[in-house]
This record gives sequence, structure tokens and C-alpha cells, in this order.
Amino acid sequence: MMVYFYLIWIFSYILLLVLLVRKWPSKDKKPSGEAFAFPNISLIIPFRNESKLAEPLAKELGKISPEVTEILLVDDQSEDDSFAIFSELAHVNSKIRILQSPGTGKKAALNWGIQQVRGEIILTSDADCSFAEGWVKEMAAPFQNPQVQLVAGPVLTKADPRIFQEVFQQIEWASILLVTQFSFQSRKPLMCSGANLAFRKSAFLRVGGYMGNDHLLSGDDEFLLKKMSREFGARACIYLPFKQVLVRTLPQPSWYALFNQRIRWASKWKEHGSAAHFFSAVLAAISQWVWLFSFILPIDGLWGIWAFLGVWAGKLAIERWALEKVLRSLGRTPGRYWALTSLFHPFYVIGVSIGSIWGKFEWKGRSN
Repeated sequence: MMVYFYLIWIFSYILLLVLLVRKWPSKDKKPSGEAFAFPNISLIIPFRNESKLAEPLAKELGKISPEVTEILLVDDQSEDDSFAIFSELAHVNSKIRILQSPGTGKKAALNWGIQQVRGEIILTSDADCSFAEGWVKEMAAPFQNPQVQLVAGPVLTKADPRIFQEVFQQIEWASILLVTQFSFQSRKPLMCSGANLAFRKSAFLRVGGYMGNDHLLSGDDEFLLKKMSREFGARACIYLPFKQVLVRTLPQPSWYALFNQRIRWASKWKEHGSAAHFFSAVLAAISQWVWLFSFILPIDGLWGIWAFLGVWAGKLAIERWALEKVLRSLGRTPGRYWALTSLFHPFYVIGVSIGSIWGKFEWKGRSN
């Protein structure tokens, strides 16, 4: 009986990934041509204890500053010399303004910046990010439609192909992007990343900004997405899964840091008040337990051994096909460690799930 269950399981899993991949675009986005003639586009980047990122960030901002009206770097109560070092950027780029948030936390920093901006279209990102050429223009283009209130884009970590921990993160990000695109296409947007996000200031104010979840350390992106979707409808929220708007971020430097970050992300599940979000989180956790229980298949004898090998061969093959397509469409060359990633991923997800219920996490010197 168990063997038959797993044969049905792997067949269903393959069909699911095929369905997800069908929602992923097969062609690159065509360039938007002339920049969208909006009166003002503002970029806000909050930072905390990130003085080492000043030099690479300056280079990235230099690439995009012609396309924005202003760039606000908002200090979230840094405990190092970040504010002084980042202030130097304002001397070499007249569009940069450095602000100190009077509140505590990323949401407070973003909210303070939003209060100061002159632009109607607001872009947000992080201090460790690098941007695709034409990022601002492509992210702003959908706002030509007055019904569009929020635009999200893909984020991938940079990865050294020789380091498993970094390759694992990039492959995992590809899976996140695949689910994100599917949820937007299905008019049930589940998630997005504040490292690559744009929205109308008027819409932000209309939904009350981060009010109601400002006590949480993170989640500025997902909670805002849910508010926008409820207020304006799912069609007002657009996802652009194209390399022309790709934002790349630094990988977490260690396994501990990675688990800490993912537990922080996952711990928000109980705050959404959404049945779809709750069931998607529960289903993701249960499915990983199903994979792990497959290790008892060999006790059914030779037929069980063949079923076990077939199930895992199918898992590895379909995941590589699906996620490799995502990475290649974003201009990334998949690295090694595909098989090891597939084998390790169920243990990883279960660990994060348990941590999100009972665990504690830290973020930039603060803990929950």
C-alpha cells in the first residue's frame, strides 16, 4: 500500500512542477523603450550596521541614479559607523539623501523615508543588492496602467559554484520565485521581496502602510502585498519574472545565518490571518515529511527498494528541470550540487518549520 502511495505521490509532484513551470515565461521581457514619464521616482534603501557595503552600494547607485529623482538611504539606528560612512555617498551623488529614522526597525525606517519622498512611485531595495541595467525603467513601466498599485520583481542570491551553501541558497531562491510567479498568475499573491519592490505612495497611504504589523521585525513586503491585494484587487499587483528587473543579493554567510533568516521569514505565517497562506505553509511542511518517510520504503523488499529509487530519481530530475529553467531564464548558470540540494532540502524545511513555531531568531542585533 505504501509503495502505491509513493508512486501516486511522485506522479502528482511531477504534475505540480510542470504546472508551476507552465506559468513561468518562456521568453524574456521586451525592453520598455522610453522611460515611463512619471514626474518623480524615489528609491528608498534602509540600512543598519552595514558600513562595509558602502563602496559596492555607491557603484550600484551610480548606475541607476539617472533614472530616479532621488535616493533616500535611511539609517535604522545603526550601532557602528554606517551613518557617517554612508553620508559620504551624498557628497559624490547629489541625488542621495541620508536620513536617520526616529523609530526602531526596518518598517519604521521605510515609513520615515516614505514620509520624506517627493515621488509618487517608490522603489525599495536593500544595501547589499546589485541591480540589472534598466531596472528602474522596467519596474516603473507597469504603472502606466492606472490600476496597477504594486510591482514586484525577482531576487536571487549571488553564488560561488564551488560552495554548496551558496548554491543551495540560489536554488532555493529559484523555487521561491517559481511559487511567487504562480501565485501572482493565479490572482492569489502570496509573497514578494522588499529588495525588489515598487508601489504608489498614494496606495501605501490608503492601506495604512505597515500599520498592524509594525511590531514585527520583518515582513514589510508580504504584509504590504496582502493589504494592496485586498484593497485594490489582485490585478493591481504585478510580478515581473524577468532578468531585466533581476536584483541580486548577498547569500547568508553561514548555515546558522541562513536558518535564522528563514525562521524569521517563516514565523510570520500566524500573523497573516489568511487561510490560503496558512494552508500553503502547512502543506509545504507536510510534503517534506512525506519525502522523509519514503526512506522506510525499502522494508517492503525489492519492490520497495525500486520504488524508493524511482521516487527519488523522479524528485531530483523534475526539480532540476524546473529550477534550472528559472535560473537560466534569469541569466544565471546553474552550479553543481543539484542532487545534494534535493536530498538536504526536506530536512532543511522541517527544521525551519519547527523553528518558526518554537524558535527564536536574531536580525541585525535584534531578537524577537
